[in-house]
Amino acid sequence: MKTKEIRDKDDAALGTVVLEIRKQMFTLRTQAVTQKLEDPSKINKLRKDVARINTVLKERKLAAVKK
Repeated sequence: MKTKEIRDKDDAALGTVVLEIRKQMFTLRTQAVTQKLEDPSKINKLRKDVARINTVLKERKLAAVKK
């Protein structure tokens, strides 16, 4: 997910996206344990997406406090 896409969504939508990504990560981790994971780099990509979303949420929170 690109940063521009993240910035276009509101906070509630981003919260649901984070939950969906975490569910996907859980599924991928269980596949990794059973050695049925096709793309191991997918876990890292999802982790970075969560970090990007959390960064944007934090920026919005700090901007609201400064106003």
